[in-house]
Amino acid sequence: MNHNRYGYLFISPWLVGLLVFTALPIIASGYLSFCSYDIVSPPKWIGLANYSELLLHDARFWKALWNTLRYAALALPLCMATAFGLALLLNLELPGISIYRTIFYLPNIIPAVASAVVFQWILNPQIGLVNGLLGLFGIQGPAWLQDQVWAMRSLVLLSVWGVGGSVVIYLAGLKDIPESLYEAALVDGANAWQRTLHITFPMMTPIIFYNLIMGIIGTFQYFTQAYVMTQGGPADSTLFYALYLFFQAWRYLNMGTASAMAWILFLIVILTTWLAFRSQKHWVHYDR
Repeated sequence: MNHNRYGYLFISPWLVGLLVFTALPIIASGYLSFCSYDIVSPPKWIGLANYSELLLHDARFWKALWNTLRYAALALPLCMATAFGLALLLNLELPGISIYRTIFYLPNIIPAVASAVVFQWILNPQIGLVNGLLGLFGIQGPAWLQDQVWAMRSLVLLSVWGVGGSVVIYLAGLKDIPESLYEAALVDGANAWQRTLHITFPMMTPIIFYNLIMGIIGTFQYFTQAYVMTQGGPADSTLFYALYLFFQAWRYLNMGTASAMAWILFLIVILTTWLAFRSQKHWVHYDR
């Protein structure tokens, strides 16, 4: 018993932090989602009014949800494919390969706000670097972040900038594949493409599945770049779910509505990840 007491004593700071900064806010948001609350006045119980307002009468809610789903459908496969391809290249034993691995990971240690500000300048239609380079070839670049069509595409393309973390995870998985499998395949006459398709990819499916789950959660919470670079514009073309939730809470002070949005997002993420887990039995292989 004394050992247990000392153990709980040592982890008590973490337990207090979990209770005060995680558990209690979750419980409070659940209650506030059924209230009208603007921070200044006490919460007023209104039942399901926040949910019905969002689901039945708020067009911007559905716009934000659609933008988020569209971004996830485009950015998630693009980032996963890019990260996996880079990991395959960085897994080659070439002179100076550790330097290249470091270079591709560097964007992950740069603050998201700083990189967003830099890319906001790079994509500036008048003085930006991208349109300047396109102009050298006689190409008139689009307005990028200021264009309703290109704003979402720009953010999708920029999502590739931060795939370094996934690349490291893929690299760790590639290093864990037994070399004997490749040696046996070489003896059988398998070429590089066949070895990748029939050995590398099946053995990497647990890692791919892990990155898929983390990507689903991350894309549904996409916020920083859109907030810094577009503020949801132009014409709500980049109004993402998390950004609209932030506006409801801190721009309009509709804390009850924001709490309801948070719980709806929680249910959407739970449903999406559940579907992903249901699908894994058809394509994920855990035999090592």
